[in-house]
Amino acid sequence: MANGSGLIVSFGEMLIDFVPIVSGVSLAEAPGFLKAPGGAPANVAIAVARLGGKAAFVGKLGDDEFGHMLAGILKENGVSADGITMDKGARTALAFVTLRADGEREFMFYRNPSADMLLQPDELNLQLIRSAKVFHYGSISLIVEPCRSAHLKAMEVAKEAGCLLSYDPNLRLPLWPSAEEARKQILSIWEKADLIKVSDVELEFLTGSDKIDDDSALSLWHPSLKLLLVTLGEHGSRYYTKNFKGSVDAFHVNTVDTTGAGDSFVGALLSKIVDDQSILEDEARLREVLKFANACGAITTTKKGAIPALPKEEDALKLINGA
Repeated sequence: MANGSGLIVSFGEMLIDFVPIVSGVSLAEAPGFLKAPGGAPANVAIAVARLGGKAAFVGKLGDDEFGHMLAGILKENGVSADGITMDKGARTALAFVTLRADGEREFMFYRNPSADMLLQPDELNLQLIRSAKVFHYGSISLIVEPCRSAHLKAMEVAKEAGCLLSYDPNLRLPLWPSAEEARKQILSIWEKADLIKVSDVELEFLTGSDKIDDDSALSLWHPSLKLLLVTLGEHGSRYYTKNFKGSVDAFHVNTVDTTGAGDSFVGALLSKIVDDQSILEDEARLREVLKFANACGAITTTKKGAIPALPKEEDALKLINGA
């Protein structure tokens, strides 16, 4: 399973997560915080690069110390920063993240408005987007203008250029005006995507059903979709295509922090299919890729923070081979 040399462009937000130095306490009780670079689309780009793939990030950062730090982290990790613009008038977004005792998270965001929300359509590096084989995005960039228009334009340009469109809604309810608005906007671009990944929690939210089964997942299917994935945490992942469906077991590890596990899974998957999308139609090969993606997701939960925990190829192969 080779990693592709084709470019994967990730679009959206990059921010600083402030993670408590102690797990299992509320934000108010936390004695201190560590700063950790985050933002799902940026995590995906770094996940791809760490696995030896070719990645670029498109988004806006504040022209402040944190913004320059984040741009530096992308470059240090081998991600092209050619799609980044800086905003002199707005700050880089911050999020305070509480790690509950079970490793799950709660968020409190500082974005009023943050630089990522102010990306204008005419600031997009269209040449970079057109040169991608895969264009990956979330839904946070749909919440407010002008970023929403920039997101729609970028998707349109990528689609016209023949990119595979990859969508991970990455639901963050506290950022939306209401749950109804979140559901409506997340689904507003649903039918444009070729590949969609949702978590079990997002599946329940989008379908309004508390059942996590095939019927529930397939209610989200659309005719031009090539692959629908549902990640189930410690229960692995399920996959659905036009011709087949199934599940792949998780790897059991000592989970410390689930931050970035889904992004690691997506980055691993995209890095394996970017040059050979026929994998999406070959169940045996797809299962191998998803096993690799599950391994990458699992490894990411064994350390605090997303980016420091993203694995290299050999880490994932060691886990798969039981070393």
